[in-house]
Amino acid sequence: MKKIHYIIVFLGIYLLSACSESLLDIENPNEPTVTTFWKTEDDAQKGVNAAYSMLYKEGGWMRWLSFRYDLGSDEGWSTSPWNELAEWTRFNYVNYDFWEGNRQHWEEFYVGIFRANQVLKYVPEIEFADQNRKNQIIGQAEFLRALWYFQIVNLWEKGTLILEPQDGNYIPSDASEAELWAQIETDLQNAIGKLPETWDAANVGRATYGAAKALLAKAYMQQRKFAEAKTELQWLIDREGSLYGLVDEYMDNFTHFNENNRESVFEIQFDDKNKGGTGNDASMATGLQRTQFFAPGGIGWQDGKARGWLVGEYKKEKRLDGKNDIRLYHNLYYRESPQDFPDEDPKIYGRDWDNGGWGDHLFIRKYSTGYYRNFEDYFAPNNFRLIRYADILLLYAECIAETGGSITEAAQYVDKVRQRPSTNLAKLENSVYSNVLTSRELFLKHLQMERSFELCFEGVRWMDIKRWGLLDSQDGVNELISRDDDFRNFVVGKHRRAPIPQVEVDNSAGQLTQNPQY
Repeated sequence: MKKIHYIIVFLGIYLLSACSESLLDIENPNEPTVTTFWKTEDDAQKGVNAAYSMLYKEGGWMRWLSFRYDLGSDEGWSTSPWNELAEWTRFNYVNYDFWEGNRQHWEEFYVGIFRANQVLKYVPEIEFADQNRKNQIIGQAEFLRALWYFQIVNLWEKGTLILEPQDGNYIPSDASEAELWAQIETDLQNAIGKLPETWDAANVGRATYGAAKALLAKAYMQQRKFAEAKTELQWLIDREGSLYGLVDEYMDNFTHFNENNRESVFEIQFDDKNKGGTGNDASMATGLQRTQFFAPGGIGWQDGKARGWLVGEYKKEKRLDGKNDIRLYHNLYYRESPQDFPDEDPKIYGRDWDNGGWGDHLFIRKYSTGYYRNFEDYFAPNNFRLIRYADILLLYAECIAETGGSITEAAQYVDKVRQRPSTNLAKLENSVYSNVLTSRELFLKHLQMERSFELCFEGVRWMDIKRWGLLDSQDGVNELISRDDDFRNFVVGKHRRAPIPQVEVDNSAGQLTQNPQY
């Protein structure tokens, strides 16, 4: 099925500040403005498409956000020769305005919010023949605004709260973590009432009712509102077999061959048709670019690598057929992989490990394109599965345990993930981890590892370790140090949040303050 992208030429719908009559006030008839645009249903559709197009920027999941969420967690690290880039993954923040590590995220997230705000301000005034279609456009904008604020609150824990389009005279001011979470909740609650459960084939990839519920559940969980999160997740759980479910083959979640399948709750529709820059025009690149940066040397830039503890943890348990967990093969490239998986292709992008000269380093296979080609470039066709049903099952199990529910019941949802046909592990009660069912504390601790087994390098680990409180005490940080030496640089009370880009602080006339200890 041909992927649908949300790219349009319409870009310059910026509010203009009032000024005296002059040549500067003459509108260009070839460029839309607020007064000439936002008149028709087609304008509304283009407006929400422009908001989606911000998913195709390097500061998001296309490239750099994986450095923050994956390499900044205990699952990955960086040996990039670009020292500032590598140091940012080690909590050595020197230049708060470092573009690729900090400022680009901030600016692009707020451009996404700006575009969503335009839709939310102007579309309600447009007459529609079908009120349901109008509501769906508004609901998508609410979802997307919440999605961007969700990243802001997880990275910086504060920001500025902007709910209407602003011009260049806007001065940002502080909005607290609580205020941002409250707005995320409001936007998603509103979106849920407007979005459809599914879209037709021409619109696959747009936000759905289930995607909004899932993101709202994640927002609740990051605030440790587990009862509220459980209620939202229940809706998706109840639709297993109709709307959602696990695919038989784990790898089908990360290639371009079986996208938008039943395990997908929300995914970014990447492809490699446009091979250029990521500007704001109809030919902008829409490929997944992280693969180039994570691939082994000689194939890619090897800026991002996997931590070795994952291999040891995976190999503690065999499948029911006596073989190693296939997720290890699909998630990591490492020297011993051909011996650990003799039935699988031993080549790495068509090469032998020793001929690649990769030593004892470990590389991230997930989302790489070595399954169908022998090289990487900036344009991979793989969709990025931002939320998938396996994550929903594991979050639901966590909610059951956190709200005092039955550990036996919670384990059933973990077992669904463990017993995917291609994974083929025993139920927890019959596994080497059976003792974790004896207490809530042991179960929740083991669930932390089950989530990494299933979801490593999918951008969830940073949020997980924050939610579990591992960043809030030296004991928690010491546990992370045992898996990732970069956490020796981590300062409790400081590094659980990034510094606000300094240029934003400086331009705010004291209204937007820097994060503590920076």
